[in-house]
Amino acid sequence: MYFHLILTDDCNLCCRYCRAKAFEDEDKEGPDAVPVEIDANLAPDLSYDPELLYRFLARDPSPTVTFYGGEPLLRPVLIERIVREAPVQRFMIQTNGLLLDQLAPDIVNRFSTILVSLDGRETLTDENRGAGVFSRVMTNVRKIRADGYRGELIARMTVTERTDIFDAVRYLAENPVYSFTSIHWQMDANFTRDLSRRRFAEWVTESYNPGIRALVTAWVDHMEQNGQVNRWYPFIDPMEDLLYGRESPLRCGAGHANYAIMTDGHIAPCPIMIGMRQYYAGHIADADPQSLPRIPVGGECTTCHIRTFCGGRCLYSSIVQPWNPAGRQLVCGTVENLRDSLMDALPRVRALIDSGRISLPDFAHEKFNGCEIIP
Repeated sequence: MYFHLILTDDCNLCCRYCRAKAFEDEDKEGPDAVPVEIDANLAPDLSYDPELLYRFLARDPSPTVTFYGGEPLLRPVLIERIVREAPVQRFMIQTNGLLLDQLAPDIVNRFSTILVSLDGRETLTDENRGAGVFSRVMTNVRKIRADGYRGELIARMTVTERTDIFDAVRYLAENPVYSFTSIHWQMDANFTRDLSRRRFAEWVTESYNPGIRALVTAWVDHMEQNGQVNRWYPFIDPMEDLLYGRESPLRCGAGHANYAIMTDGHIAPCPIMIGMRQYYAGHIADADPQSLPRIPVGGECTTCHIRTFCGGRCLYSSIVQPWNPAGRQLVCGTVENLRDSLMDALPRVRALIDSGRISLPDFAHEKFNGCEIIP
């Protein structure tokens, strides 16, 4: 099983699409809004004895732990202790990268995957995340590579109306000094009640959807020209399933393969479902990690014709529904565009496999590593 371990709610950034939204007015709740009970007393930092965590993890034959926050690297001593003591062979971390230099190289090199938050070019990243962030993060990325890190290094972008998705992905993928082995992106869409202040529909139609179609073409062109499959997660995971003819539940694993451990030890189906008590799946004090209850995606997704492709996109947004039906349909339209683009590329990919230019194992990748897969 995979577990996001939330160490702290604290963060050293106030990104425009994340904590900065707490200072904005929200749209009025619509008729589809679902009331959610939030635990106002949830501790801001890990509040249980780590030995309790170790006993829980020991009941799983092969647990994977992903350090998460807030910003987990604000608690480097705790990370080092857990890495050295926990009965876990595989660790990952999702970080803004500003404090990667706070961990000893032998600890960093234990991570099988590191997800670093960047949004594309330096200018865009700094506009979203703060002046000088891109440069400081890349200094740390180069440092961990120089210190021997050979694991998967994922550039994880948040994309908004400011993003040219084609340019952002190609920029990070084609600049070798950035050392990223993989790229993922998640749209800032349908997570907070902000639709009325967005030009989301215009961006989706004129920029994002055409950019995705162009990126899929470039992705397959690269296979053809170089015999390599770039690990762009919104493409590689669903394409692998299309090649094998497999259907998929929620692709990030939330609520069925990938759970989050809150700062008080409660287990949530997703790391952004913090404090949503009615959806908790137990507590590490007495839960069996191998038989946690499944928390399914419901609502409109249950009858959607592409449900087996995307799995429902996002458990949190399907429950909370912060956008109105028209806004939600725009988001679902981007998923349909992704599916259609990959389906159109499927014959080319199969032909490249048949010719021996690439192979099915080239699409193998780590599941449930913090990539939501469906943007």
